[in-house]
Amino acid sequence: MGSVGPEAAQEMAANAVSYLSTEPPADMNWQITLRDKVIAITGANRGIGIGIAEVCLANSAKAVYSLDLMEPGEDFAQLAKKHPNFKYVQTDVTSEPSIETAINSIVAAEGGIHGLVANAGMTKHQPALDFAQEQMKQLFDLNVFGTFACAQFAARKFIELGVKGSIIFTASMTSYRPNRAAPSAPYGGTKAAVRNMAHTLAMEWAKHGIRVNSISPGFVRTQMTYYVERAPDWDLKMQYYGGMPRLALPQELGGAYVYLLSDTASYTTGIDIPIAGIVGAW
Repeated sequence: MGSVGPEAAQEMAANAVSYLSTEPPADMNWQITLRDKVIAITGANRGIGIGIAEVCLANSAKAVYSLDLMEPGEDFAQLAKKHPNFKYVQTDVTSEPSIETAINSIVAAEGGIHGLVANAGMTKHQPALDFAQEQMKQLFDLNVFGTFACAQFAARKFIELGVKGSIIFTASMTSYRPNRAAPSAPYGGTKAAVRNMAHTLAMEWAKHGIRVNSISPGFVRTQMTYYVERAPDWDLKMQYYGGMPRLALPQELGGAYVYLLSDTASYTTGIDIPIAGIVGAW
């Protein structure tokens, strides 16, 4: 095989794709902060999502947007009163046009976007033998396909704007092992898919300066899990599980999200952070 001549080498160099440098700037602020950052969080009108939003706002985010299908309720109103930069865009994360419109509207209003948390999801706890195909499809449409579509549109926008963005998926402890208290094979399957996607997308998009990570919460106190602590055998189950014998507050997850969204995490990509109070002895 012959060597490449000078002219051919110059042409190859001219046509080479130029990517963003992933190295932090010389004047890097090493404080963990979201100052000047615009963050979008799907499913942030309540539950884990609004807990993440609250901690992002407490850490100086320029603006936090909830991308949610439901209309905001009292929880949203209270946080928005305290933080007027907490905003809402009605979004159906199972609809690609809806996602694209939401992200474009954020960029139009704020001049940019720097982070996306794909948090919207649903669960269904029942014996595996009782699951119907339509129930499976509903879970995968929202938890897997919706998560991927949000990440895809956010990544395209980051590349278009020249932003070294951060994407975080909310996975689950059930992506590692069964939830013995409320088993759901299909739900665990969706969250395992989400966690796996984060690793692969991190590999693919690193050249664009885009970081992709996931967080796997354990038991969290939300409107979707209110029944867990009311179970008559709850105390016994906690003895069996080990670890911290309680459900987490949604805000207790927020610090990990803030770190991964911040510039301080510039070399952190392709990982999952379990936050479960060591319940189940991960």
